[in-house]
Amino acid sequence: MNFIRRNIAVVTGALTVLAAVMMTISIYLIFFYAPVEKVMGLPQKIFYFHAPIAIMCYVGFFITFVSSIGYLWTSSLHWDRFAVSGAHTGLLFIALTLITGMLWGKPIWGAYWTWDPRLTTSFIMWLIYAGYMVLRSQVDDEYIRAKYSAVMGVIGFADVPLVHYSVKLWSRGLHPVIERAPGDPGMDPAMFSTFKVCVITIFILFVVVFIQRVRYEFIKCDIEHLKAVDGQ
Repeated sequence: MNFIRRNIAVVTGALTVLAAVMMTISIYLIFFYAPVEKVMGLPQKIFYFHAPIAIMCYVGFFITFVSSIGYLWTSSLHWDRFAVSGAHTGLLFIALTLITGMLWGKPIWGAYWTWDPRLTTSFIMWLIYAGYMVLRSQVDDEYIRAKYSAVMGVIGFADVPLVHYSVKLWSRGLHPVIERAPGDPGMDPAMFSTFKVCVITIFILFVVVFIQRVRYEFIKCDIEHLKAVDGQ
């Protein structure tokens, strides 16, 4: 187990360095390679981080969804640790999604916040997983906590596809419905290349944060068990 943890630490360190390098490349591409969008101008460049961050929050909540099912199926606390790590990481990324979206929206829409369908459903998603974390903090028994959290992790995931398809489900909104032919990225090739690099960058960053959170959960569990043994 110690061997595995040491190797995970090495991998995490390498990924952290790679994330820093990729972030530097991404910033260069955003400001010196991708052209300025004709309508929105410079504020549009927030898109290159905003959209990948939003994608990664979906990934985090999907991990929680799958891990919650795993716990309900097996009652193994290992699944619970992955579930809470996914929720914690996803919650961080949905918060960043909302913040970058507001920073983008102010110069384009004239306001930091409107009750646009996607904004509203995204805010509800933040509330759901913030509630998930609050629920965990209120239950002491680890098995009961894991069970309640797993149920909420499965039910709460229903909001994720609702957020994604909100612009099509509700016609009234500021987020546009983009229709394009299959294989057409809908943007300038330089913009699309920059976007792909940014997606990879944010994905690596997500993996680093998620792994660190999983390590924290396992270490915390070890400490709690040691305290329980000492207290007997």
